[in-house]
Amino acid sequence: MGGVGKTELALQYALKYQHNYPGGLCWLPVRGADIGTQLISFGRTELGLTIPDQLEFKEKVRYCWTNWPEGKALIVLDDVVNYQEISSYLPPAQPRFKVLITSRENPEPSIKHIDLDVLSPEVGLELLRKLVGKEGIDNELNEAQALCEWLGYLPLGLQLVGGYLDLHRTLIIAKVQKRLENQKLAAKALLYPTEQGQITDQVGVAAAFELSWEDLKDCPEAQQLGCRLSLFAQAPFEWSLVENCVIETDDQQEWDKEQEALEELRDRFLVNRNLLQLTEQKTYRLHQLIREFFQTKLAQLPEADGYKQRFCQAMVAVAKEIPDTPTGDDIIAVTPAIPHLKEAATVLTDWLRDEDLINPFVGLGRFYEGQGTYDQAKPCYEQCLEITRSRLGENHLDVAASLNNLAALYCDQGRYNLAKPLCVKALEMRKQLLGENHPDVASSLNNLAALYDAQGGYDQKAEHLYKQVLEMRKQLLGEDHPDVATSLNNLANLYYNQERYDLAKPLFVQVLEMRKQLLGENYPDVANSLNNLANLYSYQGRYDQAEPLYQQALKLLKQRLGDEHPDVATSLNNLAALYHSQGRYNLAKPLYVKALEIA
Repeated sequence: MGGVGKTELALQYALKYQHNYPGGLCWLPVRGADIGTQLISFGRTELGLTIPDQLEFKEKVRYCWTNWPEGKALIVLDDVVNYQEISSYLPPAQPRFKVLITSRENPEPSIKHIDLDVLSPEVGLELLRKLVGKEGIDNELNEAQALCEWLGYLPLGLQLVGGYLDLHRTLIIAKVQKRLENQKLAAKALLYPTEQGQITDQVGVAAAFELSWEDLKDCPEAQQLGCRLSLFAQAPFEWSLVENCVIETDDQQEWDKEQEALEELRDRFLVNRNLLQLTEQKTYRLHQLIREFFQTKLAQLPEADGYKQRFCQAMVAVAKEIPDTPTGDDIIAVTPAIPHLKEAATVLTDWLRDEDLINPFVGLGRFYEGQGTYDQAKPCYEQCLEITRSRLGENHLDVAASLNNLAALYCDQGRYNLAKPLCVKALEMRKQLLGENHPDVASSLNNLAALYDAQGGYDQKAEHLYKQVLEMRKQLLGEDHPDVATSLNNLANLYYNQERYDLAKPLFVQVLEMRKQLLGENYPDVANSLNNLANLYSYQGRYDQAEPLYQQALKLLKQRLGDEHPDVATSLNNLAALYHSQGRYNLAKPLYVKALEIA
């Protein structure tokens, strides 16, 4: 049953008894969220685990459990909808793992459970006293008892009515109950029938919501804000996301004024009435029932479509901020927005503009790819391709881009037989739609060249295409452009792998200088160039020239990507191999060990 305070009770238990769990406390909201991704992220950021990127997604989950710190641990799975869907993510059946699940649904027979149907009459009264004040309740004790009974002793209903009474201190409780009775018919319209076709037992909560909704009628802006908040996924959201959805001005002074007004609406009209919750992490969330009620109200607003479109535009802006290869800091920064970005991509797809259609899917794909969770990225790119084809037609540039993104993912997974036809198709489409000489055509040619290069045995084809792309990019973008540097680097790597070092070296040197000039000294691509040049020197036995380059690259990558990134592991391994070649085994061993731990 919703509204009985399951989440709050679980939270209070976790906070009160966390000292009993030296192995840590892990809280995972389940409804509308990706539990596996949350768990992997928790393992990396909170437990400091180095999860190998080459593992499949569920293997990474198992790695987290296997390498969990010693001691008893509490795992809280809040608001579970389907037990079967979470079963594969549960920890192993070891006594040290204690799993606390909250759910509206009836549990599996094998799960020990406590039914939290309602509060006792005494506890219900005590909750009202805390919300309204002891004196006010005790002065109308009989009426307060009747009110608790009418609300079914559900904490959510009591919180809503308690907030209402606290704001209207001159009202007697009997009058408030009469108003609730008057809202009962409207309240039933907010509720969804159960599987048996019967209205749920939450009419009291819905009536309390209706009372709060009516109380906001003199401030329609607060009503509208509540409706707009219901567009967010059933997960905590940062207030800055709300501001980006609601505030549309570019003028800084106007923005500041609207920001202040928005905060006033939030605190005075929604938080004070217990319609919106402020979390421990200073984020906000709607109770699932409140969210559903607000969504019902939203459907009745003439502005609903506009609000949904604006929400989608704000999420598109988030997606566009996710770089092609996100760093660890990028991943951490965008993680809170991911459930809401998914909501825009999957639930509110119809309100995405045609020109924005692919962006949420691409952003999600990059987010998962950046963590090496390719099996999570794959459905994002597949859905993107399916939806763009359906809405935009087969012959559209965004369809070509979707083909290209999916092909690149397959290449990263080494699934070249799946990648090649997509690469070829994307290239043909771009040539047809853009002409032979266009940067996007050059990108598709480059992807096809990289495919041949990675497969091996196609050196001549790869070299020909790399050279073709290089000339195209010089012509279209100019000599000093990062994409030209990338083309030079690809060609240099091909020569290096062919042991044509006399051709590779000048290109590596040129790329390094270009990237320093175009991107700055501290860009990850500069570290890549340092490593490439160092590899060449090391292979030629010029260790004194290779060592400082390896060291520079390692330092830069740690600064930009964090100590546990796969590129850091590669850099550690390169430096270790150099020391090994020199017979400096005491220096090589710890670097090899650290690289293996990361990889």
